[in-house]
Order: sequence, then structure tokens, then C-alpha cells
Amino acid sequence: VGFDHDKPTIFQQQIDFIQKSGIVTAMVGLLIAPSGTRLFNRLKSENRLLSIASGDNVSANGITNFIPKMDPQKLLKGHKEVLDTIYSQKHYYERLKTFLSEYHLPLQRTRRLTFNDVKALLKMTWKLGVRENGKRYYWKLFFLSLFKYPEKFAIAMRMAGYGFHFRRIVAMT
Repeated sequence: VGFDHDKPTIFQQQIDFIQKSGIVTAMVGLLIAPSGTRLFNRLKSENRLLSIASGDNVSANGITNFIPKMDPQKLLKGHKEVLDTIYSQKHYYERLKTFLSEYHLPLQRTRRLTFNDVKALLKMTWKLGVRENGKRYYWKLFFLSLFKYPEKFAIAMRMAGYGFHFRRIVAMT
């Protein structure tokens, strides 16, 4: 987000698109202008360039390296709102359900369950299904994937773990 033509409605549009499409691990960042690009050169000619891009376009301090047309505070607030929403348990697990219903596993040989697999599942279930607020979303996914998509159970649990990771990162921004 942060293009010159973006209106304040872009944030809800991003949320709606990500939710509808089932993109589980969506990455939404602030637009930056890397040096050597046409965008960089245009912004430099318009005296809107602030610095050379650091590449950090997702942290709270990752303000874009140019003066955006949208009010910078609105841009940061909207960006944070998108991240908070799409990585909330409710929205994340809904996207994961969409993904499970539409994803077709590639043909592969099944591998044997290992002790480390069981250990990881127990540890994750403790964190996501017992300790974390919003654990009901985890349990809904757990049983849905176990009974409706058993062949996708491992990927569902892996993605649930990713969601935990993303929520922690968003909480730090």
C-alpha cells in the first residue's frame, strides 16, 4: 500500500481480496522506491524522495522512503489495520479453511510419522489450542482438517503454526 492513486478504501479492499482469495500467508507492505527503478527516479525528480530504501516495508518504523500522497499517518494506520485484521485468528483461520478446500496436494509418497512430528504437534497444540486467546479457531481448524481433509492435516497444522508466528510479528509492529 502507498501508491499515489491509493485512496483510504485501499485498506479494506486489500483485506477483502486477501480473505476472498484464501491467500494464507499474505505479505502486505508499504510501497518503497528501490534505487535504480523508474519509481525512484520519478520521485527523486518530484523532490519526494526521502532516503535510499532499506528494504524494510513491514515494520511500524518501516515508513516508506518517499513522501506519499496519502497522509503518512493514515497510511501507517491503514497498513497496521490490514496486518492486524488479516493475521487475527478469526480471519487467518478462515483463509486457511478456504485454502484447504481449494488446494490440491501434489502426488507424493507418504512419509512415516516421526517422534519429532508428534512432539511438534503436541507443542503447537499446547500453545495454540490451550494457551493462546482465540483457541476455538485452532480447534475448529484442527477437527475440520483431521476429519474433512485428513490428507491435508499436516499442511493445515504447519500453516496454523505460521499464523502464530505472523501474529507475534504483527504484535511487535
